[in-house]
Amino acid sequence: MSAIATTAEAFAGVALAAVACDGELANLEIRALRQQLEYRRPYRDYSERQMGDLLDRLLVILRGEGVSVLMAQSAALLPPEVRETALAMAASLIHADHIQTPQEVSFLDELTALLELPEARSKEIIAVISTLHRDSIVS
Repeated sequence: MSAIATTAEAFAGVALAAVACDGELANLEIRALRQQLEYRRPYRDYSERQMGDLLDRLLVILRGEGVSVLMAQSAALLPPEVRETALAMAASLIHADHIQTPQEVSFLDELTALLELPEARSKEIIAVISTLHRDSIVS
């Protein structure tokens, strides 16, 4: 059994769990995941190989243990100061394919509990991210 070992792996693990929680890993979602990570420290300093190795390690956990284990291991290792950011990123990533499934809503609820974030604050974060991703420009 593989395990999450670093905060960088944990944060990326939340991202991967978010895009995989609906049972599929679409190319659009993987691109969005990489974009979310690549502008953040420490990932922006990773070589292409380092980023690939990180995602490969996380995929081993995802494929072997499932989304819930990947999410739980990742959430447990995140320090309090990045938990809201991890939730916001996950909420954003579930909108990458412009479809929000019941599995994704459940995922965010479970992630909120695992991150031990106040429910009101979590709902606020998720609502703002949903608003950001709303396709509301009408011509």
